[in-house]
Amino acid sequence: MALGSDEVKKIAHLARLEISDADVPEYAKNLSNILDFVEQMNSVDTSDVAPMAHPLELPQRLRADEATEENQRELFQSVAPQVEAGLFLVPKVIE
Repeated sequence: MALGSDEVKKIAHLARLEISDADVPEYAKNLSNILDFVEQMNSVDTSDVAPMAHPLELPQRLRADEATEENQRELFQSVAPQVEAGLFLVPKVIE
């Protein structure tokens, strides 16, 4: 897919980038190459390929889901301006 100079200028405007007129042909060539590569990748049949979370199939190191700190709610709420039923009360900011 080849991009023209008008399309490159429109993309630059949408991205709020300033591109000099002398650089537009180079950007058009580079963007066209990127779009061609994406089109080439989309044409590959991946129906028999299992999705992967990581390319190296490594096991994920997870820690145990345990509470490591004691509950200090009363301490933190003792210095809060307003508290009700264990909750912090804050001013309404959205109407």
